[in-house]
Formats: sequence, C-alpha cells, structure tokens
Amino acid sequence: MARIFITGSADGLGQLAATSLIQQGHKVVLHARNEERARDAIKKNSGAENVLIGDLSKIDETKNVALDVNKLGAFDAVINNAGVYQTTSKQMFAVNVLAPYILTSMIQKPKRLIYLSSGMHEGGRAKLENIKTNIDSITYSDTKLQVLMLCMAVARKWKHVLANAVNPGWVPTKMGGRGAPDDLHKGYETQVWLAVSNDKKATVSGRYFFHQKEISHNAEADDVQLQEKFLRLCKDLTGISFPND
Repeated sequence: MARIFITGSADGLGQLAATSLIQQGHKVVLHARNEERARDAIKKNSGAENVLIGDLSKIDETKNVALDVNKLGAFDAVINNAGVYQTTSKQMFAVNVLAPYILTSMIQKPKRLIYLSSGMHEGGRAKLENIKTNIDSITYSDTKLQVLMLCMAVARKWKHVLANAVNPGWVPTKMGGRGAPDDLHKGYETQVWLAVSNDKKATVSGRYFFHQKEISHNAEADDVQLQEKFLRLCKDLTGISFPND
C-alpha cells in the first residue's frame, strides 16, 4: 500500500486518479484550491485520507500546502496534476510551473514524482528570459515544456527519486472540453501506474509517457544549461532553493 498526494484532485484527471488509487487500496491525500472545492473533492472520494487547501496560483499559499503535506509525514508519491489552460499567462506560469517547483523543493522527498505535461509542449519554447520581463508572451505550450524541464532536472539531480512526466492526451475533462477525442481512462491511468506500479517499465526516471508508453519529447527539456538557468529563475521568483540530492 502506497501513500500519494495529488494536486488539483477536486475534479478532472486528478479526481479520477485519486478514485483509482483509493479503489486499489492506497492512501490518498487530495488537494483543492478552496474550501468549497475541498468539500466536493471529499464527496467524490470519501475514502481519501485527507484534503489540503491552497490556491496554487499564489506563491504563499503553495508554500503552505507544502508545509501541510510535510505535517502529514512521508509520502511514497506526489502527482503534480494541477494545471490551468484558459487564463492569463501569469496564472498559467504560476500554477503549471512555479507550483510544481515549490512543492518539489519543499515537500519531503517521496520515492516517486509525476508531472503532468502535454503533447502541446512540443510547440513550446523555454523563453526563460521573458518570464520576468514579458510574462504575457508565455503560452500554455511553453509552461508544459517548462514543467517537463523541471521533471528532467529532478531526474538528473535526485538519483534516489523516480521522476517522470506524462502527456495525458486531449481528454474530455472540464479543461479539455466535452468533444476531446482521447480516452479519458487512459488519460489518468498512466500517472496512477507511475505512482504505484512495480512494473520495470514504470520504475524508471527522466522519461516522458503517453498511455503507459515512453515517447520522445522536445529536446529543449534535456538541455542541462537551460535546466540550471530555469532552477535559478524559480529560486529568484519564489525565494526557495532547489535542494541537492
């Protein structure tokens, strides 16, 4: 039995992943951005161990979520599932990129870390020079490349943690829209598999998956110099240093 924390698990893929893990007998701690959504999260997954509250678009609230996770003790896996799409560049960068950076840096190291990227990251660019000076130029695709860069940096630096990224596909969630063409079940099963499976294909690190299969990704994510520049930028913006292994 594993213990897993899932961000953005009041609805969508996060909620479905939580349901699957609870049904498998694992302990799951949920996350929602406010009290109303926290109540909804528990209604949908009454078997959850707990639900933590915090708006991941706000640095201080994200730091508090990390502290709350640590108060609960050690976790086997953290799924960085929370993400936003149709909003401002500033909010997309805060939720999709800075929040995973803060949570990764502050939460006691789990055995496994999973990051939700997107097939759209292929069209993204790092644009690190724009984040402080021209944040409005940052697109959703850019943020999904940047979170993949974070994943690859974690995999490179933390040898005792399995860190992987997932493209869930374009699935019919509130974010994806009712007409999205991909399989909803396959949209969440990969992060569940990476969080708890002992399959040798799941116990790897620094990989990018689509429907439980490792696939290629934007090579910019593997650029070590860019990764280091990215980590320094995140430290400047959050006041949180990325810990060495």
